[in-house]
Amino acid sequence: MDHMMYMMELYSADLEAQIQARTDELEEEKRKTEALIAKMLPLSVAQALVAGESVDPEAFDEVTIYFSDIVGFSAISARSTPLQIVKLLNGLYSVFDANIERFDVYKVETIGDAYMVASGLPIRNGRNHAGEIANMALEMLSISGLFVIPYLPTIPILMRIGIHSGVLQLWYNSKLNVCLPIPTFTFKALRIHVSPATKVILDELGGYKFEYRGKVSLKGRGEVETYWLVGRDGFDGPLPTPLKTDAYVCTF
Repeated sequence: MDHMMYMMELYSADLEAQIQARTDELEEEKRKTEALIAKMLPLSVAQALVAGESVDPEAFDEVTIYFSDIVGFSAISARSTPLQIVKLLNGLYSVFDANIERFDVYKVETIGDAYMVASGLPIRNGRNHAGEIANMALEMLSISGLFVIPYLPTIPILMRIGIHSGVLQLWYNSKLNVCLPIPTFTFKALRIHVSPATKVILDELGGYKFEYRGKVSLKGRGEVETYWLVGRDGFDGPLPTPLKTDAYVCTF
C-alpha cells in the first residue's frame, strides 16, 4: 500500500509539472501573439482586439500618407542572392524604423522595397500630420542617400517618395487596411513628390521649401499641378542630388 501511495504521489507530481510546463508554453505563445498584434496595429486597436472587443471601421477627415520604393530594385535583386536581399531590406528598414520613431506617424506596411507610413491616425493630430510626414520624408531621403549596400558599395539606393493628404476610411481586422485614393503620380528617383492637397497644408504650417514640378495627368482628374519638397527651415541633413534624367540605367 505504501508503494502504491508513493507511485501515485510521483504520478501526481509529474502530472502537475507537465500541466505547469504546458501552461507556461501557452502563456509564452500568448505573449508572442500579443506582441505581434501590437507591431501590426496601433496600440489602442491592438489592446481592443486582444481583449476580444470588436473595432468598428473609422473615417478620418484628413490624414497624410507617405509612400516610397527603390528605383532599380529589380536590377539590384538580379545581382543578389535571396539571403542578401533579405539582409539588405532588413538593414534598410531597421534604419527607417528607428527614424520614424521620432515622429507622430504609424508604419502601415512594407512590401518588398515599398514602405508606407501614415500620420493623423489612429489618434488625430489636427493638421500636423502633413508636417510630420514631410519632416520624416526629408530625413528618410537623407538616410537613403547615406546607406551603402555592403556587397554592392558602388550602387546607390535611389529612393522615390510621394506624399498625399486626404480623407481616409480605416478597417481593422488581422491587419490594418488603408483605403486612400493616393494619386498615381509619376514619382522620380531621389525626389519627394508632393500633391497639391499636401502643399496647401504645408504652406499653412510654414517653413517648407518647394520646387514646382509641373502638371501631371491623373486618370479621372485631368491635369494636376504638383511639387517637389526640397527642404524646410532648420533642416540641414544632406540630400542626394536628383538624377538629371528621368530614366535610370543600371551599369553593373
